[in-house]
Amino acid sequence: MSKILVIEDEAAIRRVLVKILSEESDSYEVEEAENGVVGLEMIRKNDYDLALCDIKMPKMDGVEVLQSSKNIKPEVPFIMISGHGDLDTAVNTMRLGAFDYISKPPDLNRLLTTVRNALQKKELIIENKILKKKVSKSFQMVGESPEIAIIKEMIDKVAPTDARVLVTGENGTGKELVAHWLHEKSERSSAPFIEVNCAAIPSELIESELFGHVKGAFTSAVKDRAGKFEAANKGTIFLDEIGDMSLSAQAKVLRALQENKISRVGTDKDIKVDVRVIAATNKDLIKEIEEGRFREDLYHRLAVILIHVPALNDRRTDIPVLIEHFSNQIATEQGVAVKGFSKKAIALLKSYNWTGNIRELRNVVERLIILGGEEVSEADVKLFASK
Repeated sequence: MSKILVIEDEAAIRRVLVKILSEESDSYEVEEAENGVVGLEMIRKNDYDLALCDIKMPKMDGVEVLQSSKNIKPEVPFIMISGHGDLDTAVNTMRLGAFDYISKPPDLNRLLTTVRNALQKKELIIENKILKKKVSKSFQMVGESPEIAIIKEMIDKVAPTDARVLVTGENGTGKELVAHWLHEKSERSSAPFIEVNCAAIPSELIESELFGHVKGAFTSAVKDRAGKFEAANKGTIFLDEIGDMSLSAQAKVLRALQENKISRVGTDKDIKVDVRVIAATNKDLIKEIEEGRFREDLYHRLAVILIHVPALNDRRTDIPVLIEHFSNQIATEQGVAVKGFSKKAIALLKSYNWTGNIRELRNVVERLIILGGEEVSEADVKLFASK
C-alpha cells in the first residue's frame, strides 16, 4: 500500500485532495497535515511514498518543506500544489528536486496521473536499489589480462563524469557489465539504472517504450505512461543493441541528447530529463552509417568515449580465472560443493574456439559441474563440452 501525505493549509482543498486520492485506489493510504511545520515533522517520523505540498503556507512554505525534507528523507517524491500566481515558484521547485506540480483548483485527471507517475518512479528507484545489491555480487568484470586491465582503467576515469559511452563487442562478451560498472562507480549510482534491449522491442513500440505515451496515442494506449527516459531521470539509461533501433526512434534519442528533452508519443509537450546515456552494440556502426541504417550525428553524440570489450578468444589468459569464478558462483546458486578443474581440463578449455564468448563459457562450466566428476577432468571436458 502506498502511503501519501497531503500538506495543505486550506482545509477545503485538503479535504478534496484526500477524498480524491482515497477514492481513487484502495492501495492509497492518505494522511494530512494542516501546515508545513506539521507536515515536515510527520515526514521526519513516518515513511511516506509521496508528499503533496502547497507552496504558499504560513509558518513554513512549501519550498522550505521540500528543501528540508530532501535533507531528512531524500527518497520521498514531492508534488507541489500551486496557486495561479505561484507558477514560477512551482517550476523552480522542480529544480530543487520536486517531481512535478499541479495548479489550484486541481484537475482530477492531471492530479491522478501525476500521482501515479510519481509512485511508479518511486517503485522503480526501490527496485533499482534491490537490483544494485544483486549487481554488486553478480555483475563483476573478472579477468587479469592486459585487455581487461585497460577497460577497468578507462571505467575508473570515465565513470565519475557524465560523458556518454559507446560499448562495442561481440555478443556474450560482457558489454552490459561495463555499463553496470560505469553506473556503479558514478555519482549517479544512487539513482536508477534503466536497461533497454533495443533489439527485443518491436520497432513500432520502441518510441513508446523509450519516451512514454499519452492516453489515446494508439489503440492500446488506455492511459498515460512514462517511458524509460523519464524512469531514468537523474540516473543512467543503458541502450543495449542500439544498432537495431529504428531511424525514427534514433531521431528522438538524438533530440533527447541535444536538448535534454523528450516528448511522449501522442503529444508535443516537452519533458525535461537529466539522464546519462550509455549505449552498446555488436554491430559495426560505421558500416551501418554508410548503408543508411544508422544516423551519423547520433553516432558522434553517443561515441564520446569508446570502450571495446574483446572476444574471449582474444583474452584466453583469463579463462582459468573465469572458470574459478563461475565455479564458485554456480556452486552457490545450485547449493552444491565447489568443484575443481584439473590442469589438463583447463588447458583444453583454453584451446577451444569460444564463439559465444563469456556467456558460452559459463554455460559449459555449469554443465561440467553438474555432469563431471568430483574434479572436472580432461575426459569430462571432451565428453560434455566437446567443441
